[in-house]
Amino acid sequence: MQWIWDDGGRAASGFVGIAGDCVTRSIAIATGWSYGRVYRELFDANQSSPRDGVPIDLAEPYLKRAGWKRLLAHDVPWDELPQGVVIVDSQNRRTGKGRHWTTVIDHTVYDTWNPVDDEYQILAFWTPPPSDSHDATMPAVSRNRRRTQHARAHQDEFDKILNRIRALDNTASNDASTEGEKRNALRMMQNLMLRHNLSREDLTIRDDTDNLALTRMACPVNGRRACRWEKDLAHYLTEQVFPMVLWYVNTKGHRTLFWFYGPLDDVEHCIQLFRELLLTIATSARLRYGGHSRGSGASYCEGYVLGLPTAETDFKSNQTEANDRSLIQARVLSTQRLAEEWLNVECGIRLVTTRSSGRFDHDPDAARRGEVHGSQHDVRGENGRKRIGN
Repeated sequence: MQWIWDDGGRAASGFVGIAGDCVTRSIAIATGWSYGRVYRELFDANQSSPRDGVPIDLAEPYLKRAGWKRLLAHDVPWDELPQGVVIVDSQNRRTGKGRHWTTVIDHTVYDTWNPVDDEYQILAFWTPPPSDSHDATMPAVSRNRRRTQHARAHQDEFDKILNRIRALDNTASNDASTEGEKRNALRMMQNLMLRHNLSREDLTIRDDTDNLALTRMACPVNGRRACRWEKDLAHYLTEQVFPMVLWYVNTKGHRTLFWFYGPLDDVEHCIQLFRELLLTIATSARLRYGGHSRGSGASYCEGYVLGLPTAETDFKSNQTEANDRSLIQARVLSTQRLAEEWLNVECGIRLVTTRSSGRFDHDPDAARRGEVHGSQHDVRGENGRKRIGN
């Protein structure tokens, strides 16, 4: 099923930070209402911030009042959903937990990630009032990828509010301030935070990661057990080419899924290059050794990945570039922490590290040959710009 990234207008409405807001997001996308409107109305109904989730017994009456109809559809296949706009209530099949709401329009998922790729089963779905026409409220590309002039102005105003609250917070916590100044600062700070539905968490989010569009995407490969070289390739790409992207692997049916998560653009480009290299390396091994999953063919693939250029070999830096890279590294670490938090809050996934044993039929000659071929691979973009360390 096709998937289009959409945050429901959350970033354009000035909301920042990590949030488990699938209910707010899906309703905003499906109805065409502004994210801020849905957020405020759910806040008033629940008397708590919808950013950390909305109880089902509050979300359902909200949609019923708007004329939406709920239909039970336990374990109905995603591709059998009706045409038009539907809001899907799904649950993680593996754990029996992890409820997630998402919007599907004409069999296309609009969300920050695609639950269809994972083990999510449909519990029920909502359909709009028959009299409503949603032709004018379809998610727009301008909202997904770039902000309108009005949205940018809204964000600038929101940034001013955040900076004002931070300044008041500094005054309230400054030992040099008088007791009267501290009380006034706290009172003004609390009023602003209540008026704009902000929490202290919003004040501590770093400015350079405030508006990152995060996602996770799956790349399936055949077989329930991934080859060692396929994992090595995923590790190489996220270490050397797209350092702000993280990855993990699991299975679905008879296939292995390589999941990449992090900033949207980086994840999309990483998956594209991962698929390209998978095909290139596997084809080369098949032509020389008849296969890529075992024996000499697998050894050749392992050597090929090992030989791919790294930042320490083909792309050496001078001292000035090294200083710049230290600043980039700080941002990379900040983004990785944010992505890990997003994966936990939004997708309910907390990863653990495991180790696997190596193969017993290693062919050193094939591996050396693969390493030579890998060292000749040009890891560059279409415009010739080096992609490693960007």
